[in-house]
Amino acid sequence: MIHIRLKQQLAAFTLDLDLTLPARGVSAIVGPSGSGKTTLLRCIAGLERAEQAFIEVNGHCWQDSQRGLWLAPHKRALGYVFQEASLFDHLNVQANLNYGRHRSAEPASDQQATQIIELLGIAQLLQRSTSGLSGGERQRVGIARALLANPRLLLLDEPLTALDPQRKADILPYLERLHAELDMPLLYVSHSPDEVARLADHLVLLDNGTLRASGPLQTLLPRLDLPMAHSDDARSVLHGQVSACDDRYQLLELTLDGSPLQLRLPHSALPLGQRVRVAVQARDVSLALEKPQHSSVLNQLPAHIEAIEPGSHPAQALVRLALGDNVLLARLTRYSVDQLQLQPGLPVWVQIKAVALFD
Repeated sequence: MIHIRLKQQLAAFTLDLDLTLPARGVSAIVGPSGSGKTTLLRCIAGLERAEQAFIEVNGHCWQDSQRGLWLAPHKRALGYVFQEASLFDHLNVQANLNYGRHRSAEPASDQQATQIIELLGIAQLLQRSTSGLSGGERQRVGIARALLANPRLLLLDEPLTALDPQRKADILPYLERLHAELDMPLLYVSHSPDEVARLADHLVLLDNGTLRASGPLQTLLPRLDLPMAHSDDARSVLHGQVSACDDRYQLLELTLDGSPLQLRLPHSALPLGQRVRVAVQARDVSLALEKPQHSSVLNQLPAHIEAIEPGSHPAQALVRLALGDNVLLARLTRYSVDQLQLQPGLPVWVQIKAVALFD
C-alpha cells in the first residue's frame, strides 16, 4: 500500500492530505487546475520537501517529518514522467534508456528491459536520434527510461497533455498495456476524463488542496455529490468479460461483473473470457417504464433507480441507476423525469445508445 500524509503551505492554500492508495494499478489524481495535483507528486518524489509529511511506499518509508527522516530524491525508487519527455537529444534512444538503467542502484534486468521495450513498442527506435522522434514516440521512450530504473512507483504528470489527439490515440494503448502487465503502482495526474476512464482503477479528487474523495473509479464516477457526474462528459465505467461474438454482424456480447446482464456492441471478435472495461456516457442513456418494443437500440436492460438530483443545467436531471452490482448514470430532462414520475426505488428499463470499449 501507499500511505501519504502531508501538509504543505502553498501561495493560495495549504495542501493538506491523508491518503491510502492501492499497491497495484493506476490511481488517477484529478481536480481543477491549481488544486495541488503536481505539488502532491513533487512531494512524493522529494522534489519539494513538505513541512509535515509521512510517505511510505510498500513498506519503504521515504519521509517521516516526526522522526526527522528524509530520503533524497535520487534515493527514492521511483520513476517520474513529465508533460515533456526531456530526453537527451545528443544521445540516441538506446543511450537515453541506458541512462535510466545506470542511475538506479537496482536497475531492471536484461529480461525486464526487453519486456519494457516490447511493451512500449520502441524496439525499432533504439538506434534513432531522439531529435527526430514524434511527440508520442518521445513520451514512450521517456516512460521506458523511467521504468528501466526499476522503480517501486511510477509518477506520470499529465504525460499526454502536449500531444495532439492522434498522438494521444497512438500512445494510450501502450499505457493500457503497462497497466495490465506491470506489477507496480502508477500515480497518474490528468485533466482528461477519457484517459481516466480508460486507465484508472482508483480515483483521487483534489479541490483547493484538500481531499474531496478517494476510492474505486466505478464507485466515484457516478456519485451525484461529486463534480464528475455534473460535467458535460459525465460517464460510468463498467467491467465484464467477453461471453460471445457474432461474426455475421460484428457484435460482441459482454457479461457484466456481478450480474447476469449482458451488453452488445459493434466490435471485431475478441477471445471468449477476455476481461474488458466499457464506458457509457450519461447523455447516451434513456429510460422507459416498460421494455421498449421494435427499437434500434441494441442494449435494453432492467434497472432500479437509486437517486435523482438536479443536473448542472436547470432543464436537466441526473439519475443514478443500479444494474445488478453495477451503477450507471443517466442525464435526462426534468420534463421526462416528471412525465414518467421517476423516483428512487422505481424499476425501469435502461436504453444505452452507445458503448465505448477499452480493450
